[in-house]
Amino acid sequence: MAKNVLVAVFSASGVTKRVGEEIARNCGGDFFEIIPEEVYTSADLNWNNSSSRSSIEMNDPSARPAIAGKVADMADYDTVIIGFPIWWGIAPRIIETFLESYDFSGKTIIPFCTSGGSGVGRSDTALHKNVSSDVNWKKGVQINRPDSKRIRKWLAEVL
Repeated sequence: MAKNVLVAVFSASGVTKRVGEEIARNCGGDFFEIIPEEVYTSADLNWNNSSSRSSIEMNDPSARPAIAGKVADMADYDTVIIGFPIWWGIAPRIIETFLESYDFSGKTIIPFCTSGGSGVGRSDTALHKNVSSDVNWKKGVQINRPDSKRIRKWLAEVL
């Protein structure tokens, strides 16, 4: 397994967080939860309401929701596994906030997503624009539950 791994996860409902915690346990990495300064309410997450906060953010490519905390020592990590739920076929805008908040030059980024209906789609490649060009991107994968056996197999392929 790779050394100096950070598993950074945004989770609106707790599903992605549970998967991310299991990934961190299985690779011996540190876990960081990407928490918005303004936590999403159920009404904010109502994708059927075009006036909901998440709908407004996802319809605005420049939206960058603020994050409550920071990774204190990002320079110490060689690999960042970043997890998120799929919203509107892509990563939530807060993931772009996270990626634009640090220098990932020379690092490996490995995305994973959770989704109730769609797969990874273009969510992993759409994020490439948010970091420098010398990042080593690994192909994204969808993992919907904290299945240790599947996670260990995946980690053996990407780390």
